[in-house]
Amino acid sequence: MSMTLFATFVADDQNPVGPSISEEHAPAETPRSADTEPPVPQPATPVPKIPFKNDQLAALWRVFQYGAMAVVLYFILNLLMYALMQRIASPIRLGLIAEIGLAVTALAPAFVLSRLEERPWGEYGLPPAGLFGKLFWSGAAWGLIAISILMLGLRLTGAYDIERMSLHGGKILKFAVYWGGFFLIVGVFEEFLMRGYTQFTLTKAIGFWPSALLLSSGFAAIHLNNPGETAPGIVAAGVIGFFFCLTLRRTGNLWFAVGFHASWDWGESFLYSVANSGEMSPGHLLRSHIHGPAWLNGGSAGPEGSVLLFVLMALLWIVFDRTHRKAQYPSH
Repeated sequence: MSMTLFATFVADDQNPVGPSISEEHAPAETPRSADTEPPVPQPATPVPKIPFKNDQLAALWRVFQYGAMAVVLYFILNLLMYALMQRIASPIRLGLIAEIGLAVTALAPAFVLSRLEERPWGEYGLPPAGLFGKLFWSGAAWGLIAISILMLGLRLTGAYDIERMSLHGGKILKFAVYWGGFFLIVGVFEEFLMRGYTQFTLTKAIGFWPSALLLSSGFAAIHLNNPGETAPGIVAAGVIGFFFCLTLRRTGNLWFAVGFHASWDWGESFLYSVANSGEMSPGHLLRSHIHGPAWLNGGSAGPEGSVLLFVLMALLWIVFDRTHRKAQYPSH
């Protein structure tokens, strides 16, 4: 904060009564008119503020730097994918390469900033030791159970049924492993992009839960371009993202959310073979069908657009809140 400085004025005539010898020969002062007003003190020019000296503004500036670097990498990725499309015909291979590239666009800027901030990488939510650790597998179990409960609800209401198997023999294992790896990368990318460096840094600026609400809205927004996505499906993405923020707050890192995210997507896309955020994945296990009104079965968005999804997420929030009571992630 700058201080305004004011000029001070001191009377010149502080000599004793009677002129000194030197003053006898000094020129006489011009008498001041009675109408002449004394000069008004003028404020000095304010000292310029140092940009982003405030901790909150500095945090916002770092988020901007992260986003700018991510956008640059994203455009480079698009150019690379355009070149690869001329050489690789398989959409499955292209999809995997693209997802790896997206993960790099989310992780690389944070790696650079961690060096500049002299901060350990793990503080941003993905400590390397947590990969395939207890929290990851716990989250994976929660995710697979959760999507199974949702699909069971759709089955019991007549909104989902299975006609037959689509894959046989070695292809089952081949695509099960492929989609497992693919959705692990998806989980790392989306969780770190929306709840990694951004959540950590914004928390220092505006607090954990305001940041969580803002970034969960952003998580919903990135689903807008998905073909087949619907308004309920977009809202559902934001709700799921907000639940992942709760898991971050209570576990201290993102590995539970990554595991949940990966197994949920794997179960939805491969195991139960339905649309995932408006997209059907090739190489799914079953030939399945949905029936009934869109508000129940989710329509083109898939089960995530179903009203049952919101009921499920409310139950998951309550159970997780009761079983993980202690906050492990800073509030500011």
